[in-house]
Amino acid sequence: MLPFTNVNALIIDMDGVLWHGNQPIGGLNNFFETLRTIQIPFILATNNASLTPQQYIEKFSKMGVEVYKNEILTSAMATVHFLSKQYTPETTRVFVIGEPGIKEPLLEKGFTLTGLYEINDRTGTNSKTGPHIVVCGLDREISWDKLATATLNINAGTAFIGTNGDTSLPTEIGETQGNGAILAALTAATGITPTIIGKPEPIIYQQAMAILKSKPEETIAIGDRLDTDILGVVRSNIRSLMVLTGVSDQKDATKSPFQPTWIMDNITSITLALKNAHQSTTP
Repeated sequence: MLPFTNVNALIIDMDGVLWHGNQPIGGLNNFFETLRTIQIPFILATNNASLTPQQYIEKFSKMGVEVYKNEILTSAMATVHFLSKQYTPETTRVFVIGEPGIKEPLLEKGFTLTGLYEINDRTGTNSKTGPHIVVCGLDREISWDKLATATLNINAGTAFIGTNGDTSLPTEIGETQGNGAILAALTAATGITPTIIGKPEPIIYQQAMAILKSKPEETIAIGDRLDTDILGVVRSNIRSLMVLTGVSDQKDATKSPFQPTWIMDNITSITLALKNAHQSTTP
């Protein structure tokens, strides 16, 4: 294993790394106590776009961990930041498949959300009420009407954005369908592939490093999925650490064309490695 050195910032995934659904993974409290004690700044960067930062803060609090809003970066937040650079929020309408995690930041930034069956048609007749963008994030209340509204607008040429492409989601009862499954349905219906903002695209990692003010060579990103977390890290030219408590396992890594820098069993193993690295550099 490569030496665990020059660790000055962490980008940490949540689902499958810190918890399964509402069940914390063992060692969670000790992990964060260690980060605070040895003063390693971190960003909690997740592809899950369903929760707001405040909801994540409350979730952590129920598990006995205190985190702050400026330490959280969801794919929804990254999506809104990206869209605000491409469009003028005050004059842009968005149809959302998703939960408060994506809706609230869009509204806070000034975008207008459209409703069911507000549709742009190919002739532009309804262009004053239909959306300029369809944004799709994890939605546990997905319906025929939501899918139909998105499909009709995408077929009419409306921009199609996915907060993330995770096809599955680790929960306390096992892996369930993720946002990528919804995107796949819309792509099958329209023939259009969405622009993905979350992992494995490097956008969210680049935004996290900008917040941390860290350099790639001193940053490590932790995740559980080869196809999103680790691939996104590889594309961002930073070091990666895969834990075996989530979606991908050792066999997946062996067969993968790209490799994480480190593979560890869980966050307890990471905690020990961080403590050892800190002790070796402390006079």
